[in-house]
Amino acid sequence: MKKTELIMGMPITVEFANKSATRHFKTVFDYFKEVDLRYSTYKTDSEITQINNGLPKSKWSSEMKTVIALCEQTRKETSGYFNIRHNGKLDPSGLVKGWAIANAAGLLQENKVSNFCIEAGGDVQVNGTDSDHRSWTVGIRNPFNIEEIIKVLAITSEGVATSGTYIRGQHIYDPHRPKRTLTRVKSLTVIGQNIYEADRFATAAFAMGEAGIKFIESIPNLEAYMVTDDKMATYTSGFERYAANV
Repeated sequence: MKKTELIMGMPITVEFANKSATRHFKTVFDYFKEVDLRYSTYKTDSEITQINNGLPKSKWSSEMKTVIALCEQTRKETSGYFNIRHNGKLDPSGLVKGWAIANAAGLLQENKVSNFCIEAGGDVQVNGTDSDHRSWTVGIRNPFNIEEIIKVLAITSEGVATSGTYIRGQHIYDPHRPKRTLTRVKSLTVIGQNIYEADRFATAAFAMGEAGIKFIESIPNLEAYMVTDDKMATYTSGFERYAANV
């Protein structure tokens, strides 16, 4: 059973392998709506907008303080390539999406739901198996022809995040050289033990350009698949264990 809603400016799809779990659709979608109300930089009454308009730190929610601390941790872990400060404003979107998906998955697990897939804006977290009792499959799109799938991944508990410019254009930038246009890498897909880890490091690695895949290689429990502008693919040493035999 599958259902999609448009929240946080993107389609969010939840799929359950068992019909008995469908009552939890509302649990997941309501959670994403709460996240949007707090972290949307487009909503004038969101907490992050209020912060950017001068709300003192003493009045920030404890959750916001935690998220901003996680962003700062990620900035340090990526040598500054992950940076939420833009023109004097804070935009934690690059971390919040993966963080929220991981939290939504946690909510389902707390409710004893064991076989599900959550996809939000192309980022995926799975748990267990699909309705055919097989690993969940996630396709990597060809950035030169998004109707084509160039790799299929088979996963049962991991998160998969893809950063690229082929759908949203140049929305990622190199904080160290903000005027540089990122054109060499067309897409970078990262597989992690959960979507939070995969998503935050995928964003930073893409900003690094071609060196990003070496960065992912250096981090335990992460694998990546990179496509460059010459239509060549490069992947990390452990990537192939996730490749589906299709």
